[in-house]
Amino acid sequence: MFFPIGDDQVHGGHKPLLSYALILINTFVFLYEFSLTPGESEVFINHFGAIPNEIIYGHDISTLLYSMFLHGGWMHLIGNMLFLWVFADNIEAVIGTFNFLIFYVAGGLVASAVHIFFNPHSDIPMVGASGAISAALGAYLVMFPASRIKVFFLLFFSVFYVPAIFFLGIWIIQQLVAGLGSINSAAEEATNVAWWAHVGGFVFGVLAGFLMRSQYKSRYVYRSDQ
Repeated sequence: MFFPIGDDQVHGGHKPLLSYALILINTFVFLYEFSLTPGESEVFINHFGAIPNEIIYGHDISTLLYSMFLHGGWMHLIGNMLFLWVFADNIEAVIGTFNFLIFYVAGGLVASAVHIFFNPHSDIPMVGASGAISAALGAYLVMFPASRIKVFFLLFFSVFYVPAIFFLGIWIIQQLVAGLGSINSAAEEATNVAWWAHVGGFVFGVLAGFLMRSQYKSRYVYRSDQ
């Protein structure tokens, strides 16, 4: 298994304040979840998580936003925050904090909508920043395809660089294959992974990435993090 731990950075541009603030907010919310008893945590997740079977009937629409800041466990949180830390800052540096906020929230909402489309009768609360982060990955692929991703390979405890187009290409193929495998089966609910939210967010990010790349092309200046 391998994990992204860094990338080539955009030189100059806007400070990625929101990207880092999102990491802190998600972490603090999870620490609050962690402080609850199992019963209280279940009530909290059921109240603020986005439940597809309720959303399609127009109930608790606000949970589509709240659910982006909830996580189901330490590994869920750490994985999402690691990807957010590596990939979001370059996008925010180029398009600015306010625009990144709009993009991030829109990506999360689109991802949730795609998940609900494929799972309209699910009673399982959807939680996590994965959809919005997937949108950031899609935009990153389009905006910074030549960027190098610094990867930690757990099996051999080694670090190496791979092109963003390679790393993210493999990632989205994995999500798409898993999503297709979950159709007409209980696979998605059994693994507690919203595969189609990942795919939907990524596709949204790719489309938005083309627009942002065209509009902010002059701001692309890289420097290596070596």
